[in-house]
Order: sequence, then structure tokens, then C-alpha cells
Amino acid sequence: MELTLDSLKRILRDGAGADEAVDLDGDILDTEFDELGYDSLALLETVARITREYRIPLDDDAATSAKTPRELLALANAA
Repeated sequence: MELTLDSLKRILRDGAGADEAVDLDGDILDTEFDELGYDSLALLETVARITREYRIPLDDDAATSAKTPRELLALANAA
């Protein structure tokens, strides 16, 4: 099953919430996670949820190496 941007947005919101100052519904594909309000702990939670919900094997390094949603989607969909 492919992980889509909409699915990633849902996982981010469910796992770590959303900064009210950030519009996750905008064009965020190349926006760095820290600009979106997600720190490394939030990304670890996101990667854990992706692994659990989509059965995509991602390790913790994926959380720290992917700087943008586009990069995380590429890692998840290539796994």
C-alpha cells in the first residue's frame, strides 16, 4: 500500500498534533519538518505509526534523515 501525502498529514496530526500557525493543507511537500513544527520525537512517532499502520518497515534513521514530507514519502514508498 502506497503512503500518500494525505495519509502522512493524517498521521502527523494524529501522532503529534498540528501547530496552529502551520497550514498542513497547503503545499508542504518540500517544507522542512522543523518549519512545520515537528521535531525529531514527533518524527519518530510518525515513523512508528507508518510502520504499524502500513506495515512499511522504516527504522528510526528514516525519521532523522528525511527532512521534508517528500523525502519521507520517498523513503516509505521505496521500502
